[in-house]
Amino acid sequence: MSVIVRGVAVKPGLALGTWIAFADAPGGGAMVMGDLVLGEADVEPVIRALQEGNVESTALHNHIIGAAPVVMYMHIHAHGDPAAIAKTLHTALALTKTPLATPAPPAAVALDLDTTAIATALGVKGKANGPVYQVTVARSETITQDGQTVPPSMGVATAINFQSTGGGKAAITGDFVLRDSEVNAVAKALRANGIDVTAIHNHMLGEDPRLYFMHFWANDNAVTLAKGLRAALDKTASRK
Repeated sequence: MSVIVRGVAVKPGLALGTWIAFADAPGGGAMVMGDLVLGEADVEPVIRALQEGNVESTALHNHIIGAAPVVMYMHIHAHGDPAAIAKTLHTALALTKTPLATPAPPAAVALDLDTTAIATALGVKGKANGPVYQVTVARSETITQDGQTVPPSMGVATAINFQSTGGGKAAITGDFVLRDSEVNAVAKALRANGIDVTAIHNHMLGEDPRLYFMHFWANDNAVTLAKGLRAALDKTASRK
């Protein structure tokens, strides 16, 4: 998908990457979670294909505002035979514009950002994913689903992405993983620092403790935005 948000050509690593994670489940099989990036016309056929293979859709919504074309995000959950689940997911994704062939090695891309200054302002180091600098921050408590621990890598860590827009500026997006008591404090901290809140919603069903996901967007000086994101992180029970 070629997507423009407020004049920014969005790179896959910023906000357009489908992800699917498999973890061993107690007693055998796998627990699977993920987030499928879809066009509007993809939604109905994908839900139908998932349901036929017993993969649950746990949320469907926007993450960003002003995208052209509109992008939808479908969160999924399944338990069972990992090969059968993978086959269902492949069938569903084949109905979309998601490239399923093995990609060619990416060309080297310079990350045009002062990542050292960003990491210092955030208090957390990230890693480069092509032209996007990605940061993850896990929560301090254990998250469970159906009695099984959900690791941060299965979508329960705050995600912050920076994409250079030139001149020391960056477009930022991602999501904060929050308890209910943190939602409004984080929203106020983001807005006080020039960062728009673009969505607040669930991603999962039946997790403990209950979590809310707050998505955001800004395009400004990257280090200034990192300081604003740090102010919001300080309102959460994140790992230090």
